[in-house]
Amino acid sequence: EKSSRLSAALFGEDCEISHDQVYELLKYAALGKCYNVTQPSWCRIYHQSHLAGVVVIVLHEMSQLHFYKFYLQFKHLRKVFQHRFTLPPSSASFLANLYGEGADVKTQNNAQGLISTSSGCIPKNSDLQCDPIIRKYGESKQGLTRYILTVEELKKNDYPMKGSPGCKRYVHTECDQQRTDSSPLFGLDCEMCLTARGNEVTRVSLVDAQGQCLLNELVKPESTIVNYRTRFSGITRKMLLPVKTRLPDIQSRLKKILPHDAVLVGHSLNADLQALEMIHPSVIDTSLLFARNEGRRFKLKFLAKAVLGKEIQCDQNLGHDPTEDARAALELAQFFIEQGPAKVAELNLEMLLTTERLTEVSQNKSALQPQGCRVQKQLNDPPHLSKPCFLDCLQVTGQKPLLLGRQEVDSSGLCQSNLSTSNKQILQRALEDVPLSTFSIVQFSLGPEYIASHLPAGFCEKVRSKLTDMLTIYAGPFEESFCLKSVKKEFGKCGPIQSLTVVTETYQPYVCIQYEVLEAAQLAVESLDGAKVAGSCIKVQRPVTAAMLDCDVLIQELEQDIENEGVIYVAGLKKSLSETDLQEEFSHLEGLETLFLPKDLQSGRHRNCCFLKFQTSQSAVDALEVISSWAVKGSKLRSRKALASGHLWRWIWQMNHSSGKQVGNSLCEKTVPLSDSEQDLRKKVKKLDQIIKKLYRSLQKNTLCVVLFPGTN
Repeated sequence: EKSSRLSAALFGEDCEISHDQVYELLKYAALGKCYNVTQPSWCRIYHQSHLAGVVVIVLHEMSQLHFYKFYLQFKHLRKVFQHRFTLPPSSASFLANLYGEGADVKTQNNAQGLISTSSGCIPKNSDLQCDPIIRKYGESKQGLTRYILTVEELKKNDYPMKGSPGCKRYVHTECDQQRTDSSPLFGLDCEMCLTARGNEVTRVSLVDAQGQCLLNELVKPESTIVNYRTRFSGITRKMLLPVKTRLPDIQSRLKKILPHDAVLVGHSLNADLQALEMIHPSVIDTSLLFARNEGRRFKLKFLAKAVLGKEIQCDQNLGHDPTEDARAALELAQFFIEQGPAKVAELNLEMLLTTERLTEVSQNKSALQPQGCRVQKQLNDPPHLSKPCFLDCLQVTGQKPLLLGRQEVDSSGLCQSNLSTSNKQILQRALEDVPLSTFSIVQFSLGPEYIASHLPAGFCEKVRSKLTDMLTIYAGPFEESFCLKSVKKEFGKCGPIQSLTVVTETYQPYVCIQYEVLEAAQLAVESLDGAKVAGSCIKVQRPVTAAMLDCDVLIQELEQDIENEGVIYVAGLKKSLSETDLQEEFSHLEGLETLFLPKDLQSGRHRNCCFLKFQTSQSAVDALEVISSWAVKGSKLRSRKALASGHLWRWIWQMNHSSGKQVGNSLCEKTVPLSDSEQDLRKKVKKLDQIIKKLYRSLQKNTLCVVLFPGTN
């Protein structure tokens, strides 16, 4: 039997993903290839068709701060869920797109059977940053010269260029004048037929910036036509019989029409220029202008409909009209330049395309546009597109998604708020209804009294303080004249040091060292306690505080965390070694899967430690023994089981560099008792973990389960 599984090869500093990437994962898991949905770009689901269902558990009011503050209480969650990722702030818009949270949701019995929401249409600025258009051009409006293809882009996209192989006899337009933002735009499109030589031009259209047709000419190819491709070209044998115009005639006419600073606009214009056997240096290609991920391109027909609200290439017409296509490409470029990248990104073209395809599948019709998705090209009235929530997309395919908790979907498909429902009641409903649904969203809550703005006093600082204490060790006593450099060198072999200070309040000097990674501090305690350093036999220990009394338990649980399964930490590396060098050095370790070399997220410099991930836990144990045997032979490498190899590593780094906290010089701090609200919160979290455990154990085999800590900032 084939078993569905998720593979996500993100490790260490790569453990942050965007809301779009989560959306990608859920969309493919729920719909798959049968609805033309592609695999997520950042992970892979194997045997998606064998998935029994998808369950998303949303823990309202909770963030990763709660997860690590109550790490021991989340016993089930940390031992079962294999992959852990950070989401950027804030996920409010993600939730809105997922199921319309906070939206004024109304039932719309339109022809497509979609639920239309009145909010969540335009993505927030944080989401726009992930849009390929914004990544390519930025958000601000710019002149047309910014969108002209560079020499590198012309080469990459197979545009004919001077000196390129196969372009020796091509005709140059001789438009060599410097382009400015006021240079004239011209739309160009050609239709081709298949001849004995390949594709040859049979019709050419050119329009000016006002959309006026300057050239619309049939062309008789030199070679015999073997396929007129009438369905697409609109060309028939009868049409070409009286035609005397040849390709050189068209080339001459184009050279005469185009001014010396002309900018040509077209959709995949490289094919047109190749067929025309002409070279033109300044081009705006709308198939590249409206950028997509992974090198994919939108079709001109879709862009004309979604952006301009125009129907082109209609089925009832005989083939494409090159004048219509040239004009559409020109207007698309003008829209992009006038509105700017941010406005274009707000159109959510990717979602519109997905919705259109799903609608076509459900209605068994082509080119069906969801209500409210037509964009009017009005410069003073920017378009507003309705981005359907995830549940809408599922309902279009005939699936019945389940939404339980804060908002629920009733039998009519209407989302209803239900804030008074308890977690126990939601669990009971979920145990009954989740097995009957292929896609479920189950929402649990700590309660309105625990919203992020009303956390117990000092909640965030206590988490940061405990992390700092776990990263800190005290070593000593040393002689009065001890060599601090020797101490730093010896303790530096355990891992990267963030700070080192001498404690002078004691009878004899001690050293306080704060490391950058948990493993380094633990390795120092394990390997250097009782050792002779700088001429003294020293004791190594962590700070003694009330919060640190359960440190040993926490270390033990981190070792057993499923995220650290099969992962070891190695310190004492030469900083000059690259990742490739280390791959080669450790290549003979059996079962090695991947290597993560931490670096300073600000400077980008590598640290003197790394994490090795193995295919099995036993391979990791064997590797520890091998590295220990190297130490006996004089190697400077030190190793142990990983504690914070993945998501936690990055989170500790962020907490460390945002705190600015100075480690105290005393070994004992004043005990601060837990407040009643914090004790109550701890109990609630423990109950919540038990609820997730019960729901998880009730799920069918091959169910993808995602737990979301949405946070608020």
